[in-house]
Amino acid sequence: MDALTILFNGISLSSILLLAALGLAITFGLMGIINMAHGEFIMVGAYTTYVVQKALGSVLGDAYFFVSIVLAFLVAALFGVALEVLVIRRLYGRATDSLLATWGVSLILQQLARSIFGAPNVNVVAPAFLGGSLELLGVTMSYKRLFILLLVGAALALVLAILYKTEFGRRMRACIQNREMAACLGIRTKRIDCMTFALGSGLAGVAGCALTLLGSIGPTLGTSYIVDTFMVVVLGGVGKLIGTIAGAVLIGVAGTVLEWVATASIAKAAVLFLVVLFLQKKPQGLFALRTRALD
Repeated sequence: MDALTILFNGISLSSILLLAALGLAITFGLMGIINMAHGEFIMVGAYTTYVVQKALGSVLGDAYFFVSIVLAFLVAALFGVALEVLVIRRLYGRATDSLLATWGVSLILQQLARSIFGAPNVNVVAPAFLGGSLELLGVTMSYKRLFILLLVGAALALVLAILYKTEFGRRMRACIQNREMAACLGIRTKRIDCMTFALGSGLAGVAGCALTLLGSIGPTLGTSYIVDTFMVVVLGGVGKLIGTIAGAVLIGVAGTVLEWVATASIAKAAVLFLVVLFLQKKPQGLFALRTRALD
């Protein structure tokens, strides 16, 4: 029973990491931009959920949460478009400058949240239908975490459908494989960059919405996940969606197992050490990205 409980907790943590890392995997894989403000898009999605609850909770009841998922995506996507147009578009090919610039943007967004909502954390009341838990094979699984698993599955299916079933997805993959050739074939790469950044930022907003089910939210909510999400993307292989899934599962389950035998701090440090050790042997990650560039 302990093993099953650890496995469920590990998968639950993996789903949260995957939802937070999905958007980063798309933007980092396409544009090579190290976006340190990605965590703040998670925070934007969480605060959007809080605002929707305050504004529409008494009118819509528990249905407010489904509205907040959509609005969290849209609001975070708008923030992403603004960041791409105003800052990142001017920093392509300058990794260090983009890192510093987006880190500065993250600090600005944190201070903006403090100015609007105050320094103390706030809480979102979960819908009543997510109260309680399900017991299966001796393992107690909360409805909140099961709902997050379903939400992650839906988000992953949506991303796969966009990537492989739409014209936009084909153009995005063309830019990933060879940006210069895609531009020569008439693809408007700047528009693809902007739309991709909007998609990645929106997914981070959905992750923030999901995190409101697990605890209080504050201006520094995103900073708690930014390092783990980068580890997931790099471990899985930059630009590979299947790698992001594998990286999230490995880090989530390994962290849960190590936390069971040691403390949370030791588990986090041990996971980081193991990831760094693995990348020393295989720097491309679990799944290397194939490109058509003639390097």
